[in-house]
Amino acid sequence: MNTTPRGERMNICFLGRTNVGKSSLINSLLGQNISIISDLRGTTTDPVLKRFELHPIGAVTFFDTAGYDDYTELGEKRMIATMKVLYKSDLAVLVIDHKGLLDSDKLFIEKLKELNVPFFIISNKSDLALINEDTKIYLNNKNIDYVSVNALNIDEQIIFSNIISKLQSLHKDENSILKDLIKENDQIVLVMPIDSAAPKGRIILPQVQVIREILDLNAVAICCTGNDILTTINNLCHPPRMVITDSQIINNIYNIIPEDIPLTTFSVLFARYRGELNAFINGLCVLKELKETDHILIAEACSHHKTGEDIGTVKIPRWLSEYLGFMPNITKISGSDFPDDLDKYKLVIHCGGCMLTKIEMIRRINECQRQNVAITNYGIIISEINGVLSRTIKELI
Repeated sequence: MNTTPRGERMNICFLGRTNVGKSSLINSLLGQNISIISDLRGTTTDPVLKRFELHPIGAVTFFDTAGYDDYTELGEKRMIATMKVLYKSDLAVLVIDHKGLLDSDKLFIEKLKELNVPFFIISNKSDLALINEDTKIYLNNKNIDYVSVNALNIDEQIIFSNIISKLQSLHKDENSILKDLIKENDQIVLVMPIDSAAPKGRIILPQVQVIREILDLNAVAICCTGNDILTTINNLCHPPRMVITDSQIINNIYNIIPEDIPLTTFSVLFARYRGELNAFINGLCVLKELKETDHILIAEACSHHKTGEDIGTVKIPRWLSEYLGFMPNITKISGSDFPDDLDKYKLVIHCGGCMLTKIEMIRRINECQRQNVAITNYGIIISEINGVLSRTIKELI
């Protein structure tokens, strides 16, 4: 459970006013004192998370958040933290109490709809009062699902069954990296150079996930470095079904692999797996229009120590300047934060997103499109700069 990559987990966010019982509900559901509970307002400050194995969904993360009706200066900062959690949530559970739906709740319901976050409502503290008629009418008119629970004797199964049902309805079609591209017994050659930025003793997460999926599909994963690619292919009895390479050496591999062997990169695969491939391809249209005064955002979802050959900080800016003939204004961000004010940028270049869930990546794409900002990803723009994009996306579109 704890080793499941963050990008493969489903996120469940508990929201509500202060003191409606969010923390008590989570503690009861998970059977642990994850969040501090108190009668004092604002006990929960920063979001609290707990990893959990939810059968039959698998590994999930529950988030407890601060109340959204705290209008103090500190409360506004807590709200920013809550919104960051909501931005990456697959499902929201909005908790109200015996007071029913207040204006702050209705405002947040509209925010959930605006962000297209699926949700349902738990009416807590039914031991104090039943859900009132005005609240019932509002929820029924808006077709919002809700359940009532007794804070003193919570029926966890009712809540879990609603969470599971909602999550299952969201993911009827299983997301896959390669499922529609390869079949049983196919041989897939993976070119995995070990450069100075690679973690010592390990291979990077996208490569691990691709290997795992190949094995799950009963195909054959054959791994090599760029120096061994020709020897590897020549030792096979027949050509491989596909060659997948690290984007950073795509130009070298492109010149080696025969045209009749499909070729793509890990990052291009993740452009389709984590996001919307067409959106990333369309984002390239601004490349020819870029001026020296334009601003570009390079966004990386993971945080790591930067080396002299870091792809986001060093390599992509260098390749861009060589391609454009000038160095544009580049801002680099990393980690789970994503700017709200994107309109200052002409282009966003995003990493493969292996540390993000698909829904989080889609929301980032949607936010760029809402602010009329082009977005692409590492693999797509590297292929374009090297003049090999048509080949690396041929099998995927």
